[in-house]
Amino acid sequence: MNKTCIVFVGPTAVGKTSVAIKVAQHFNTEIISADSRQCFKELHIGVAKPSAAELQLVKHHFIGSHSIKEEVNAAVFEQYALQKTKEIFAKHDIAVIVGGTGLYVKTFCQGIDEVPLIKPGVREKIAADLEWEGLEWLQKEVEKNDPLYYAKGEIKNPQRLMRALEVKLSTGRSIIEFQTQQKKPRDFNIIKIGLELPKDQLHKNINGRVDAMMKDGLLEEVKELEPFKKLNALQTVGYRELFGHLVGDLPLSDAVEIIKINTRQYAKRQMTWFKKEEEVKWCAPDHNKAMEMISDTI
Repeated sequence: MNKTCIVFVGPTAVGKTSVAIKVAQHFNTEIISADSRQCFKELHIGVAKPSAAELQLVKHHFIGSHSIKEEVNAAVFEQYALQKTKEIFAKHDIAVIVGGTGLYVKTFCQGIDEVPLIKPGVREKIAADLEWEGLEWLQKEVEKNDPLYYAKGEIKNPQRLMRALEVKLSTGRSIIEFQTQQKKPRDFNIIKIGLELPKDQLHKNINGRVDAMMKDGLLEEVKELEPFKKLNALQTVGYRELFGHLVGDLPLSDAVEIIKINTRQYAKRQMTWFKKEEEVKWCAPDHNKAMEMISDTI
């Protein structure tokens, strides 16, 4: 059998973890997470890490592997995941990748784009201006300096807006120009399976998960992380809203409702990303249906 990576993608709260675990158990193999937040050892409840029981069922990689103080990006993930894949393939014919971070999955499957050099001080100045002027200022700066990215990019994501602006100010080129390189060949097969649910069911799952996170102690977790709230790793749904509550900007009930809204919007963006990938085969989050698809391909 050719070495094969089975890659499970889909929106948050669709049920990727449980399906991936059952498939990994079937093939007696290991899982590499492709989630840009579950890799941080300081984050637990708010990133919906697999439970201790789930982690005991199948060996996982890129779960709690890095600190929020480290810079973790698609390039870091590509290097990490390719090395772990090599190690898994030394023992097994199949490796399982599971996650909802579209850029990480794309980078693993296709390679990463050229990384432009940023001039000293540019990033720091943008960050300082953003803190003083706010997100609307950043959006206007990107629209003015890099209209190509503004037309295509995520204009509500401050990290990506900052990245687009620093690239343009440093290189004179749009970040879009660095995102068009050819696919890198991989020496293993890749099967991509997308898991999806009807929108109302997915929204119900998301709302229920947020309520469960609050019961499990998400607010206490966020309180402990408050000294680090300006780190990139914490500019994320579930944490940012509760930091707003802790400084007095939001009543707790409003913060929780906004987490639900922002999570639903994030899930919509994930589906938009993955639906553009023609090679993804879609099914309900049922491991038997996933196994049928895998059996038809291998």
